[in-house]
Parts: sequence; structure tokens; C-alpha cells
Amino acid sequence: MSSNPSSAGKTGQTANAFPVRARNILSSWKAWIFPVAVCSILVSLITAFYIGAVVNPLGHLHGLPVAVVNQDQGAVAGTRRIDVGQKVQAGLSRTPAVSSRLAVNVTTLRAAEHAMNRDGSYVTVVIPPGFTASLLRLAGVPGSHPVSGAPEIMILTNQRAGTEGVGLATGILEPALAAASRQIGRQLTAIAPAPSSPATRAFLAHPVTVATVVYRPLPSHTGLGLSAFYAALLFLFCGFFGAAIINTSVDVGLGYATTETGPWWRQRRPVPINRWQTLIIKWVMAAPLTGIMTGILLLVAVAGLGMDAPHAGLLWLVGWLCAASVAAGTLVLFAVLGNLGQLVALLIFIYAGLASVGGTVPLQALPTFLRWLSEFEPLRQVLAGTRAILYFNAQADAGLTRSVTAAASGLVLWLIVGAAIVRWYDAKGLNRIDPALLAYINSSADAYKSRGTNAPDQAAGTAGKPADPDQ
Repeated sequence: MSSNPSSAGKTGQTANAFPVRARNILSSWKAWIFPVAVCSILVSLITAFYIGAVVNPLGHLHGLPVAVVNQDQGAVAGTRRIDVGQKVQAGLSRTPAVSSRLAVNVTTLRAAEHAMNRDGSYVTVVIPPGFTASLLRLAGVPGSHPVSGAPEIMILTNQRAGTEGVGLATGILEPALAAASRQIGRQLTAIAPAPSSPATRAFLAHPVTVATVVYRPLPSHTGLGLSAFYAALLFLFCGFFGAAIINTSVDVGLGYATTETGPWWRQRRPVPINRWQTLIIKWVMAAPLTGIMTGILLLVAVAGLGMDAPHAGLLWLVGWLCAASVAAGTLVLFAVLGNLGQLVALLIFIYAGLASVGGTVPLQALPTFLRWLSEFEPLRQVLAGTRAILYFNAQADAGLTRSVTAAASGLVLWLIVGAAIVRWYDAKGLNRIDPALLAYINSSADAYKSRGTNAPDQAAGTAGKPADPDQ
């Protein structure tokens, strides 16, 4: 079997052209410093954000808003006036086990419903009219007046505000009301005749019934109250991923990044363009692209998957604004920090945002730092607007105004910061490629192309041929 001398020569030349082996790189400690340091810092921050947000919500819980509505008018037994509803209300407001974790607002039923309708309260405790009178009657207290109704306290839960927050609130209120019921039973036993029947004794042991009722149940196809969270997260992804794709495609087209697909590698000639003009191109492209992406998102979610979405047009506009703001910020980080900007954008917009958004664990159950961070994180603002539109009839005071204001302010801020820093880079001559080097690259590319045209042995076949420098 004979060999082709020409082929053997080419094979030898190719092998000699790439003499560096993997072990040469891996044996150098310098190759390990950056990835080990960055990965260690990144995983530490992610773990602190994510695990810190969910590991102990009850321990961090403080100020979760709930309402207490006392409709009881008290009652008279003989010459003594008794007001059990007032005592229950005072106990919920002053008991440390409740007041240290919940922000108890004593109000009217109408005001409580208004708060729940604008995402301002997770739970409302309703003490009904005739509460004291029914307790006295059922206990057989002498001198009590007949009254209809049972001594039942109602807990209205607002699932639209978040099921986890509702669970935390009821988990604190139900034991407190059970303790109040036992105390009420002891007080009734002291003023009532000795119980003559097992039913009366059982009633005095636990006289108050607590009923949990869902206030304005969520419609179907809302993901048990999580559809707003996932929609907000996807709006943010539209901004981040759109910016990443635009950044890469523009840099490739301008010759400041390479394209590698499988075994094919391509590098275009760098275009003589400064940083500011490049950033303008990316910003302008991001505006319509984020609108298209959020539109497709809602088309698939609503028309394709049946997600319940009233005011879909408004939701698209708000989602577009939020995605455009995130895209503008991500592109600024790319322009200012280079490749490191992607990691910083991930930390700011994705990882820190998910930990502090309050989409699953309520804000009041987050650690202090994450609760503070939520005031600035874009995802929190996106969720506020999305939840207001999907669950609270697009009311401005349910979070919609906050969301639009924050997204618009963020967009303007990123535009100002990006313009200031990038133009300062240009003014200082901090070019992506020095003009002298740019001229050298172009002349070298012309020389390489001319050499390839004049070499007859390179005309046959394209396999293994280096990319045309003009492409």
C-alpha cells in the first residue's frame, strides 16, 4: 500500500503547526486561577442568595400584613357587660407570638377587602356580630339573651397575594385563636353553671370555631397563584437573553468576535467603529427584539397553553418595557466590563432577583439584606406589575404604578450610565482595537488573501481551508 508524499508532507506540516499539548496548559497553575476563583465566588453568592432566602422563612418573618375585623358588639349577662370579641382582637394585636411576626391592622371589613383587592393583605380575621352573645347562650350563662348564629371566627385568605404568605399567616393565627378559644372556655366555665351534659362540657373546652375561607378564589389556569411569578421571570429572561444574543451577533458582524460552529471557525475583518456607536446599534436592536420576544411569550402562554391573562395587551406592554430595561442594562454591562459583564448581569438580574423577588416566599419572610435588595431588583418590580395585571384587575395601587415607574427609571438610568462610561472610554482612547493595530490587521488580511489566490495548490478543495479574512 503506497502513500502519497504530498499528503504526508501536508500532514506533517499540520501536526507541526500545533505543537502545544493539553498537558502543557493544564500543568500551569495560572490557567486554573481565574476559573477557580470566579466559580468559587459565584457559587458562594448563589448559595447565599437561594438557600438564605428559603432556609428559615418563619425565623425571618416580620411585618407580614394581616387584618382583624371585629364586628362583635359584646353582650350583657345580668348586670355584667362582657365583650369577648374585643379580648380576641387585643390578644391578636398584643401577643408577642403574633405581633412580632405579623403586622396586625384592626380595621373594617370594607377596608380589609380593599386591602386584599390591591395586594395589601394576606389574611383577614373576621369576628362576627353576636359573637359574645352566642358564646354566653351556648354556655348557659344566666341572664344571657337568645341570639342566632354560632361563635365562629372566619379567616379570609388572599391567595392572589401569594400562597406561601397565606400559609405563614394562617400557621401563626390558627394556634393563637386556638389558645384564645381555650382561655375563653375557662372564663365561661367560671361564670356559667356546672355543665350538665357532655355536649356542654365539650363546648366549654373549645368554644370557638375557626373557619378558613378563600377570599376571591383564583381562576383556573393560574398555576395556583404562580403564573404571575413565572411570567415575570420570563419577561426578565427575554431582556437578558435578547441582550446576550444581540451582543454576540453584533460583535461577530463587526469583526470583534469569532464564530465557531462545529469544526468551522470564522473571523470577519474588524470594522473601524468606536464603542459608543456599537452600543447604539445594540440598544436600537434590543428595543424591537424584546417586544417580539415578549409577544411570542404571551402568544404561547395564553393562546397556546391557556394561561388566564386578563388585560393581555397591557401585560405585553408592561412586559416589553421591563424586558427592554433589563436588555439595556445587560448591554451596558457587556460594553463596560466585557465578557465579565455577562456574569455580573447574571448575578444582578437573575440570581439576586430570584432570591429577593418574593414570588414564592413573601418579602416579609426574607432575610434583612434580601428584603432591602428587593427594593432595587428589577425582577421584584416586574412581578409587582405582572401580579397586578393578572390577579388584581390591573389596579394602579396594586403594584402596576410601581412596576412601570421602576422599569422606566431603570431604563433611563442604564442609558445614562452606559452613554457616560462608554463615551468616556472613547474620549480616553480606550478603543476595543487600537487604530494602528486595526490597519495592521487589514493589511495582513489583504496579504493573506493575496497569497491564497496566488497559490495553485490551495485552489483545489475547501476542506480544512482557513476562513476568508473578508468574511
